[in-house]
Amino acid sequence: MGDLPTGLLRSITWDQGTEMARHHLIAQDLGAPVYFCDSHSPWQRGSNENMNGLLRDYFPKGTDLSVHSAEHLLTVEDELNNRPRMVLDDRSPTELFEALLASESPSVLRR
Repeated sequence: MGDLPTGLLRSITWDQGTEMARHHLIAQDLGAPVYFCDSHSPWQRGSNENMNGLLRDYFPKGTDLSVHSAEHLLTVEDELNNRPRMVLDDRSPTELFEALLASESPSVLRR
């Protein structure tokens, strides 16, 4: 995330897992505050929960990702990032992200 333009990295919102134990170092390195969702409140991270559901189409819960090649993981990433979403008015995340990077204003994301 460190290569994002400064204006696009304003904050990070994470779940309350132990994998976030060093959040203060990441916040310091990126210069962005880290916020944590309330326990047992997945609606506070709706986009993340939706992506988890999409990933389950490729990797059932509990899948050991280390058995998959980096090439396969990148293929899945590319498919998901280029898949149109109803919530994005049938645009893909890649399409919107590229428009945002090329834009002077985040209003490009508005519907």
